[in-house]
Amino acid sequence: MSIRTLHELKAETPLGTCLMGLDLGSKTIGLAISDPAGIIASPLETIKRQKFTEDAQALIKIINARNVTGLVFGLPVSMDGMEGSRCQSTRQFAANFLERCEIGIAFWDERLSTSAVEKFLIREADMTRKRRGEVIDKMAAAYILQGALDLLA
Repeated sequence: MSIRTLHELKAETPLGTCLMGLDLGSKTIGLAISDPAGIIASPLETIKRQKFTEDAQALIKIINARNVTGLVFGLPVSMDGMEGSRCQSTRQFAANFLERCEIGIAFWDERLSTSAVEKFLIREADMTRKRRGEVIDKMAAAYILQGALDLLA
């Protein structure tokens, strides 16, 4: 497969399968998963980054176990709309991942996703800093995936 638009990815997603959202950071990868109907995104887990090969193997294992047929990567676009080195790194990770796993991939502009989730966790959930650190990446992945699912609804 290859890099797709969100609409192409949704059209190619077989009924009863899920999409996975990824918040790719330098130290962790936050993961979220959709329900089979493609309506609701739920935080899944956080993978501690290692070398690419180990990261890819961990993702493939989860993809296979969870019946995932498409990935939505958060693309960290700058506030001015420009793509910097973090976007290049995300795009390169996705391209390298496609060499190891045949799956559809799309990107979602994730501007302010981590900030929005952190504000929610502080104000609404009243979480401690330590607890926020444990969940923020997978919550950001859910925020990214939910935005993409909402667009596709």
